[in-house]
Amino acid sequence: MIRIPVPAIVFTAGALAATAALAIMPRLLQAQSSPLRHQIPPASNGATVVMLCDGKTSLAVNGLTPGHPMSHERALAVTRTLMAKWQTRHPDEQWQLAQAASGTAPGARRAVTEQVQGVPVGRPPSVQQADTYASFTARDYKIWQAETDKFVAYGKEVFHSDKLLGSTIGVSCDMCHPDAANTHPETYPKYQVQLQRVALLRDMIDWCIENPVKGKTLSPDDPKLRALEAYILAQRKGVPLAYGKH
Repeated sequence: MIRIPVPAIVFTAGALAATAALAIMPRLLQAQSSPLRHQIPPASNGATVVMLCDGKTSLAVNGLTPGHPMSHERALAVTRTLMAKWQTRHPDEQWQLAQAASGTAPGARRAVTEQVQGVPVGRPPSVQQADTYASFTARDYKIWQAETDKFVAYGKEVFHSDKLLGSTIGVSCDMCHPDAANTHPETYPKYQVQLQRVALLRDMIDWCIENPVKGKTLSPDDPKLRALEAYILAQRKGVPLAYGKH
């Protein structure tokens, strides 16, 4: 009988660390794929708790039942009260307007420019992104810009509409984030405390729809979710990327 020697297994500090990392990996993956629902403070006497996107600032609204939205005026009053509570707790924080960095006045609609990526649309650019595969004309760029503008405009419409968002209490995104203020899409992906995992912008949008807005989450391919993401990103055009920033 031939005996095959079995080599001794030597555990080094690095091997032990790797083994430990493999042991906890399933839990990390589970945490990444299983975002937690936010624990809403309890309310009594039939009130419904409405909260901000921070997952902390909340208000019990008497007589409010999901499925029976508030009037626009009452929803505004509720969100303004919430924003006032947030400001009281954060007196040194500035609510940064979405377009402040680019010099566009809040609420102003960005004019459609005659340039695409810095190149006048009246003539084809001399250097194109995909010259290896195709040659694009000025007409192509005009069509693409028009389609992009239309897509962003739809996102703006959804952002400002409790009905399109599917809110059951009459709250829309713009009530706390006028013109997408303080959304900071350039900081994603980042660890989002509310979700207890690293999140993309669309993950946070979905969380806000499910929690502050009290609607149903949207699938990744839903035109509304994609348009919302496009609108929020468009509002911060020209701001440098800073992923992971809080």
